[in-house]
Amino acid sequence: MTKHFIAIAGNIGVGKSTLTGLLSQRLGWEPFYEAVADNPYLADFYQDMPRYAFHSQIFFLSRRLRHHRRLLDFPGSVVQDRSVYEDAEIFARALYEQGHIVPRDYHTYRELYEVLAQFLPPPDLVVYLRASVPTLLQRIAQRGRSFEQGISPEYLEQLNRLYTAWMHDFSSCPVLTVPTDNLDFVHNGTHFDLIIHKIQEKLSGKEEVVFS
Repeated sequence: MTKHFIAIAGNIGVGKSTLTGLLSQRLGWEPFYEAVADNPYLADFYQDMPRYAFHSQIFFLSRRLRHHRRLLDFPGSVVQDRSVYEDAEIFARALYEQGHIVPRDYHTYRELYEVLAQFLPPPDLVVYLRASVPTLLQRIAQRGRSFEQGISPEYLEQLNRLYTAWMHDFSSCPVLTVPTDNLDFVHNGTHFDLIIHKIQEKLSGKEEVVFS
Protein backbone atom coordinates (compact mmCIF):
# COMPACT_ATOMS: atom_id res chain seq x y z
CA MET A 1 0.00 0.00 0.00
CA THR A 2 1.35 3.43 -0.97
CA LYS A 3 2.02 5.81 1.89
CA HIS A 4 0.67 9.34 1.43
CA PHE A 5 1.45 12.52 3.32
CA ILE A 6 -0.89 15.43 2.69
CA ALA A 7 -1.06 18.78 4.47
CA ILE A 8 -4.20 20.88 4.80
CA ALA A 9 -3.49 24.61 4.48
CA GLY A 10 -5.66 27.69 4.76
CA ASN A 11 -6.74 30.74 6.70
CA ILE A 12 -8.17 30.83 10.22
CA GLY A 13 -11.65 29.31 10.34
CA VAL A 14 -11.58 27.83 6.85
CA GLY A 15 -12.07 24.25 8.07
CA LYS A 16 -8.59 22.68 8.17
CA SER A 17 -9.06 20.70 11.39
CA THR A 18 -12.52 19.55 10.34
CA LEU A 19 -11.33 18.31 6.96
CA THR A 20 -8.32 16.64 8.59
CA GLY A 21 -10.65 14.66 10.84
CA LEU A 22 -13.06 13.74 8.06
CA LEU A 23 -10.27 12.56 5.76
CA SER A 24 -8.78 10.53 8.58
CA GLN A 25 -12.11 8.80 9.22
CA ARG A 26 -12.87 8.12 5.56
CA LEU A 27 -9.42 7.07 4.37
CA GLY A 28 -8.02 5.53 7.54
CA TRP A 29 -5.09 7.95 7.60
CA GLU A 30 -3.45 9.14 10.80
CA PRO A 31 -4.40 12.74 11.66
CA PHE A 32 -1.86 15.20 13.04
CA TYR A 33 -3.38 18.36 14.46
CA GLU A 34 -1.88 21.77 15.06
CA ALA A 35 -0.79 22.26 18.68
CA VAL A 36 -0.35 25.79 20.02
CA ALA A 37 -1.11 25.47 23.73
CA ASP A 38 2.41 24.37 24.66
CA ASN A 39 4.15 27.48 23.27
CA PRO A 40 5.87 28.99 26.34
CA TYR A 41 5.97 32.42 24.70
CA LEU A 42 2.31 32.67 23.73
CA ALA A 43 0.98 34.44 26.83
CA ASP A 44 3.87 36.92 26.76
CA PHE A 45 3.36 37.41 23.03
CA TYR A 46 -0.24 38.53 23.48
CA GLN A 47 0.87 40.95 26.20
CA ASP A 48 3.81 42.42 24.26
CA MET A 49 3.88 41.42 20.59
CA PRO A 50 6.96 43.40 19.44
CA ARG A 51 9.06 41.90 22.23
CA TYR A 52 7.99 38.27 21.89
CA ALA A 53 6.84 37.81 18.28
CA PHE A 54 10.25 36.62 17.06
CA HIS A 55 10.66 34.19 19.99
CA SER A 56 7.18 32.82 19.53
CA GLN A 57 7.64 32.26 15.79
CA ILE A 58 10.97 30.52 16.32
CA PHE A 59 9.26 28.13 18.73
CA PHE A 60 6.40 27.48 16.30
CA LEU A 61 8.87 26.85 13.47
CA SER A 62 10.96 24.39 15.48
CA ARG A 63 7.87 22.54 16.69
CA ARG A 64 6.40 22.40 13.19
CA LEU A 65 9.68 21.07 11.78
CA ARG A 66 9.76 18.37 14.45
CA HIS A 67 6.17 17.37 13.63
CA HIS A 68 6.97 17.34 9.91
CA ARG A 69 9.86 14.95 10.54
CA ARG A 70 7.56 12.69 12.58
CA LEU A 71 5.05 12.61 9.74
CA LEU A 72 7.74 11.66 7.24
CA ASP A 73 8.85 8.82 9.50
CA PHE A 74 5.33 7.57 10.29
CA PRO A 75 4.80 4.15 8.67
CA GLY A 76 1.29 4.82 7.35
CA SER A 77 -0.49 7.57 5.46
CA VAL A 78 -0.96 10.85 7.32
CA VAL A 79 -2.96 14.06 7.00
CA GLN A 80 -1.65 17.20 8.68
CA ASP A 81 -3.63 20.16 9.99
CA ARG A 82 -1.59 23.15 8.70
CA SER A 83 1.76 22.80 6.94
CA VAL A 84 5.25 23.76 8.07
CA TYR A 85 5.37 26.39 5.34
CA GLU A 86 2.53 28.51 6.70
CA ASP A 87 4.37 29.55 9.86
CA ALA A 88 6.97 31.34 7.75
CA GLU A 89 5.11 32.29 4.60
CA ILE A 90 1.95 33.54 6.27
CA PHE A 91 2.08 34.23 9.99
CA ALA A 92 5.68 35.35 10.50
CA ARG A 93 5.41 37.53 7.41
CA ALA A 94 2.16 39.05 8.69
CA LEU A 95 3.83 39.94 11.98
CA TYR A 96 6.72 41.48 10.06
CA GLU A 97 4.37 43.54 7.90
CA GLN A 98 2.57 44.73 11.03
CA GLY A 99 5.84 45.86 12.57
CA HIS A 100 5.85 43.29 15.37
CA ILE A 101 9.07 41.68 14.07
CA VAL A 102 11.90 44.06 13.22
CA PRO A 103 13.68 43.62 9.86
CA ARG A 104 16.90 42.21 11.37
CA ASP A 105 15.05 39.48 13.28
CA TYR A 106 12.78 38.71 10.33
CA HIS A 107 15.71 38.27 7.94
CA THR A 108 17.39 35.94 10.45
CA TYR A 109 14.16 33.96 10.76
CA ARG A 110 13.75 33.72 6.98
CA GLU A 111 17.33 32.57 6.50
CA LEU A 112 16.87 29.82 9.09
CA TYR A 113 13.57 28.72 7.56
CA GLU A 114 14.86 28.70 3.98
CA VAL A 115 17.98 26.69 4.85
CA LEU A 116 15.97 24.11 6.78
CA ALA A 117 13.30 23.89 4.09
CA GLN A 118 15.94 22.88 1.54
CA PHE A 119 16.63 19.70 3.52
CA LEU A 120 13.03 18.92 4.41
CA PRO A 121 11.19 16.50 2.09
CA PRO A 122 7.83 18.06 1.16
CA PRO A 123 4.41 16.43 1.53
CA ASP A 124 2.96 14.53 -1.41
CA LEU A 125 0.21 17.13 -1.65
CA VAL A 126 -0.89 20.40 -0.10
CA VAL A 127 -4.66 20.88 -0.04
CA TYR A 128 -5.29 24.63 0.12
CA LEU A 129 -8.72 25.54 1.45
CA ARG A 130 -9.63 28.99 0.14
CA ALA A 131 -12.46 31.20 1.41
CA SER A 132 -13.50 34.83 1.32
CA VAL A 133 -13.35 36.99 4.43
CA PRO A 134 -17.17 37.00 4.96
CA THR A 135 -17.17 33.19 4.89
CA LEU A 136 -14.25 33.04 7.33
CA LEU A 137 -15.94 35.44 9.74
CA GLN A 138 -19.15 33.43 9.60
CA ARG A 139 -17.36 30.17 10.35
CA ILE A 140 -15.30 31.71 13.15
CA ALA A 141 -18.50 33.01 14.75
CA GLN A 142 -20.22 29.63 14.37
CA ARG A 143 -17.50 27.66 16.13
CA GLY A 144 -17.59 30.10 19.03
CA ARG A 145 -14.01 30.11 20.24
CA SER A 146 -13.80 33.13 22.55
CA PHE A 147 -10.17 33.92 21.76
CA GLU A 148 -11.02 34.17 18.03
CA GLN A 149 -13.96 36.56 18.28
CA GLY A 150 -11.73 39.64 18.14
CA ILE A 151 -10.10 38.69 14.85
CA SER A 152 -10.62 41.58 12.45
CA PRO A 153 -11.68 41.37 8.81
CA GLU A 154 -8.53 43.34 7.95
CA TYR A 155 -6.29 40.69 9.49
CA LEU A 156 -8.09 37.88 7.66
CA GLU A 157 -7.78 39.86 4.43
CA GLN A 158 -4.05 40.27 5.03
CA LEU A 159 -3.67 36.52 5.58
CA ASN A 160 -5.70 35.78 2.44
CA ARG A 161 -3.39 38.06 0.46
CA LEU A 162 -0.32 36.28 1.85
CA TYR A 163 -1.84 32.87 1.09
CA THR A 164 -2.47 33.95 -2.51
CA ALA A 165 1.13 35.13 -2.88
CA TRP A 166 2.49 31.94 -1.32
CA MET A 167 0.40 29.69 -3.53
CA HIS A 168 1.46 31.62 -6.62
CA ASP A 169 5.15 30.89 -5.97
CA PHE A 170 4.96 27.51 -4.19
CA SER A 171 6.50 24.65 -6.17
CA SER A 172 7.80 22.18 -3.57
CA CYS A 173 4.94 19.74 -4.19
CA PRO A 174 1.58 19.56 -5.98
CA VAL A 175 -1.24 21.78 -4.68
CA LEU A 176 -5.00 21.20 -4.81
CA THR A 177 -6.91 24.46 -4.31
CA VAL A 178 -10.38 23.94 -2.88
CA PRO A 179 -12.73 26.97 -3.09
CA THR A 180 -14.87 26.49 0.02
CA ASP A 181 -17.28 29.44 -0.09
CA ASN A 182 -19.89 27.25 -1.75
CA LEU A 183 -18.69 23.85 -0.53
CA ASP A 184 -20.13 22.45 2.71
CA PHE A 185 -18.07 19.30 3.16
CA VAL A 186 -19.24 18.96 6.77
CA HIS A 187 -22.99 18.63 6.11
CA ASN A 188 -23.05 17.75 2.41
CA GLY A 189 -21.73 14.28 1.65
CA THR A 190 -21.63 14.99 -2.08
CA HIS A 191 -19.30 17.93 -1.52
CA PHE A 192 -17.04 15.82 0.69
CA ASP A 193 -17.00 13.00 -1.87
CA LEU A 194 -15.97 15.56 -4.51
CA ILE A 195 -13.00 16.67 -2.41
CA ILE A 196 -11.96 13.05 -1.86
CA HIS A 197 -12.15 12.42 -5.60
CA LYS A 198 -10.07 15.49 -6.43
CA ILE A 199 -7.43 14.56 -3.83
CA GLN A 200 -7.16 11.06 -5.25
CA GLU A 201 -6.85 12.46 -8.78
CA LYS A 202 -4.05 14.77 -7.68
CA LEU A 203 -2.22 12.01 -5.80
CA SER A 204 -2.43 9.80 -8.89
CA GLY A 205 -0.39 12.39 -10.80
CA LYS A 206 -3.09 14.21 -12.71
CA GLU A 207 -1.76 17.68 -13.46
CA GLU A 208 -4.88 19.82 -13.93
CA VAL A 209 -7.39 19.15 -11.16
CA VAL A 210 -9.96 21.92 -10.70
CA PHE A 211 -13.36 22.37 -9.09
CA SER A 212 -16.09 23.34 -11.55
